[in-house]
Amino acid sequence: MTSTPPGASQADLVLRGGSIWLGRGRPRAQALAARAGRVIAVGRDPDVHDLIGTHTRVVDLRGRLVVPGFNDAHVHFLEGGHGLLSVDLRSATSEDDLARRLGEHAQTLPPGSWIRQGNWDHQRWGGRLPTRASIDAATPDHPVFVNRLDGHLALCNSLALREAGIDRHTQDPLGGRIERDAAGEPTGVVMDNAMDLVRRAIPETSRELNRRAARAALAEAARLGVTTIQDDSAIDALPTYLELRDRGELTARLSVWRPIRALSSLIASGMRPGLGDDWVRLGPLKILSDGSLGAGTAAMHEPYLGEPDNRGLLLYEVAELEDMIQRADAAGFTLAVHAIGDRANQVVLDAFERAVQRNGGGPRPFRIEHAQIVTRADLARYRTLGVIASIQPSHAIDDMRFAEAKLGPARCRDAYNLRSFLDAGVEVALGTDWYVEPLDPRLGLYACVTRERPEGGPEGGWLPEEKIALDQALDLYTRGSARAERTDRDKGTLLPGRLADCVVFAADLFAVSSRELLQVPVDLTVVGGRVVFERE
Repeated sequence: MTSTPPGASQADLVLRGGSIWLGRGRPRAQALAARAGRVIAVGRDPDVHDLIGTHTRVVDLRGRLVVPGFNDAHVHFLEGGHGLLSVDLRSATSEDDLARRLGEHAQTLPPGSWIRQGNWDHQRWGGRLPTRASIDAATPDHPVFVNRLDGHLALCNSLALREAGIDRHTQDPLGGRIERDAAGEPTGVVMDNAMDLVRRAIPETSRELNRRAARAALAEAARLGVTTIQDDSAIDALPTYLELRDRGELTARLSVWRPIRALSSLIASGMRPGLGDDWVRLGPLKILSDGSLGAGTAAMHEPYLGEPDNRGLLLYEVAELEDMIQRADAAGFTLAVHAIGDRANQVVLDAFERAVQRNGGGPRPFRIEHAQIVTRADLARYRTLGVIASIQPSHAIDDMRFAEAKLGPARCRDAYNLRSFLDAGVEVALGTDWYVEPLDPRLGLYACVTRERPEGGPEGGWLPEEKIALDQALDLYTRGSARAERTDRDKGTLLPGRLADCVVFAADLFAVSSRELLQVPVDLTVVGGRVVFERE
């Protein structure tokens, strides 16, 4: 087999002697050659022999597996980088442990510096939310605003609440909640839109700190074989990425999303999705329609178990959400709308449907991010409207710790249903939601094929009928995510003319057990025909 185009020049990079997975349903190749950032040949080893010159880097794969570079369809990339530079609260097992870690981190910072990120998970200590009272003594000189790992709750110390002007008289904003004790005093936990009350008090992050965070995030992506990031950073990340691109420091490609509030300024400036180049381009507009299941703020049709007054939060009035979507669609922007609860999914699908009715035209690449709890009736509407489901498989094997306790077994039949989306003919893209979950694609692949926790269990998997095969998962994590990004003519398969973005694994993922998927390391990451990571 050879796919060498006529007149191809000598290659910059040749991978040979391996097992190259070109894409689902395609025969594997032995060798791949790249020049000027793109694949120029795939085939047998002899097919690339004449493309090797004096300046060609040749990698002997020794039978190792090569796959297209992973395209993470939903990442909070710059925040993830800042998290790498900040305190790690993800594995804290109690409020005391959380306070100890915050106190130790505070000692490394100048007084007055804000402590952010953290990514704590109160489910690790039984589900009781932490309070400012538990952390005040450890952080007397540093305002604290550390988020739960899903980003829909944050814990503040008393100093941060004072800086933000939040007290017992502060009203809950629409789509947000200030947690209060029996006396009506804020406990320190703020939910969803109430988090903005604190964010307004935090000084803007310096460009230098953003550069440090971006470099840390890029190094993490390269180590894990992630070559494209669809970035939902709340921080204005675009100037940082453009600066690193101009310096030649980018080691991953970035589709940069903008918040819906930027719509008017984007229209006025003439900017449109897709504007940019192969390294940095403008992506869709992002809207948050509800909260999260772990925070108990995902918008549901029925109350959460044991919480008769809690159906979660819609972060916008329905009429306002529909108006935003209609205006953005009319202006030609693609949309990526966060919807986790079944009510939120229905409301967003309704808004998409009305936008099509008002603006005319055929199906467009609307996206719903997470799509975690979707009724069977609404599953069919995804297909009818052409909505892409942007799913993070590792959420299922994390959230199953508490999902049934919050929803009950019957309602969980409509939750985390990856195979059901595929069976319904819905286009799917995969990602991680990093910092919420680890950036590691292996965890997502493992979740797809096992539906088990990383440590194992439940035996046979949670809702095992929703498992998919490894080649399907790889396809959705490469071609599927490129399709959602509208770049599948350039990415997602390793064919001549496509961008030379690929990953070399130390072993063939198709030849190891499901458990071993989590342990097979990335040996080499290639972006644009350039090696950006090489394992020692």
